[in-house]
Amino acid sequence: MKPALLTKTRNVFHARLLAGPLTIDSDGIASIADRSSQKSRLIAAGVVTELGHATTQIKAAGQTAGSKFEDIVRNFVEETFPLLPHLRPGRWMVSRGRTIAQFEQFSHLNDLENLIAAHPSIRAALGGDYLISPDIVVVRKLESDETINAPRPIVDGESATGAVLRAANGGLPLLHASISCKWTLRSDRAQNVRTEAQNLLRNRKGRVPHILAVTAEPTAERIKSLAQGHADLDAVYHIALPELLSVVKKLGYAEELDTLEWLVQGKRLKDISDLPLDLAV
Repeated sequence: MKPALLTKTRNVFHARLLAGPLTIDSDGIASIADRSSQKSRLIAAGVVTELGHATTQIKAAGQTAGSKFEDIVRNFVEETFPLLPHLRPGRWMVSRGRTIAQFEQFSHLNDLENLIAAHPSIRAALGGDYLISPDIVVVRKLESDETINAPRPIVDGESATGAVLRAANGGLPLLHASISCKWTLRSDRAQNVRTEAQNLLRNRKGRVPHILAVTAEPTAERIKSLAQGHADLDAVYHIALPELLSVVKKLGYAEELDTLEWLVQGKRLKDISDLPLDLAV
């Protein structure tokens, strides 16, 4: 029997990682490991072994690995979520490099940016961190009246003149999800994700988009720094959660395993294969 869509695309996702950013260097250290931490090195090597054979090469610079990681995550979402129209109808686009002001819920930020450009003295008072560009966005395109009225007459010139989904009302596409990709979680990276999430929550007009994070971080404490119970993120998705749990258990890191299981049971930490169906909610 052929594997299901999410199983197959998860395997492809891992193959792409192993061919690119998820590498092993000449010392046998995985590219997601913190070289200064034995625990991180052992867990990371174990996860790579569980997934398959990684390319042996010098670890890529953080920025290069991060960019490749974003592309691979984007491909995974693009190859799964739009194929679920029976669960979440709509016309979808998955992309990178777009500011939130390009979407209906945040289009008013363009006016604010124009105001600041005309009056630079107010930038210090307002700050400049509101016009963010998420790593990956899932966008819902607007629907024509022909599509809306396909089953029966639903809208006309007298009704639904402010509905954001209706293309005839002249709005912008809708931001359905903002996905942050963090190859690893060092220093203040978790806080950066939270700051962006709070920005989305605070500045939106209309529906809050899904706010998610994807990581390959191997250690529980660092994952916890991003995933523990806060209301700013829907959840954190690990590139290989079952494999990570298996490796930590084999290595006998009881406290590490307890932390990961607590995050899983609290629905704060999930596997990458859970992401497409969660986007359908």
